[in-house]
Amino acid sequence: MKAAARALRQIRAGITRLHSPRAPEPTQRVLMVCMGNICRSPTAEGVLRGKLQRAGLGAQVAVDSAGTLGAHAGEAPDARAVRAAARRGYDLSTLRARQVRAIDFEHFDWILAMDSANLDWLRGRAPEASRSRLGLLLDLADPALLGGSDAEVPDPYYGPEAGFERVLDLVEAACDGLVLRLVNPWAPPANG
Repeated sequence: MKAAARALRQIRAGITRLHSPRAPEPTQRVLMVCMGNICRSPTAEGVLRGKLQRAGLGAQVAVDSAGTLGAHAGEAPDARAVRAAARRGYDLSTLRARQVRAIDFEHFDWILAMDSANLDWLRGRAPEASRSRLGLLLDLADPALLGGSDAEVPDPYYGPEAGFERVLDLVEAACDGLVLRLVNPWAPPANG
């Protein structure tokens, strides 16, 4: 546990390289999923990419995001999400929304929903062999870092800008846990 705690501190501080950056092909693929792919899942994609880069894993883990609905396909993330992420050093400006595709269930090792409604949608469409790849993003967070009883990343779309900051708080905590799991796949989940 001491090694895991030390690795987490180093990841948060952005001062360690956990693996050689020479890996030519990603060895893991992560898909973040929300409903429209313009607020929560692109935020999670940007945060995870940033944390992976700081940990020296950027070339080894491919990250993408998608929505369960295709209404915003091709659109940039919500401007409030982009601004909030930029204040914390994450760049969402090049991301574009897309809908989950059938091939995603085979292509990605981790398919992480922001809430139970989107997880249920994924479970209803995933082939039986791919269901073990599905989960809730916040299940990877240390509960002590969540600051409450959050089990899901709330949708900030219809609320004030402060909601986008809360999304970042939750997503950062979960992505720290995910990076640790990517480094050590045998580590027990933070909530378990």
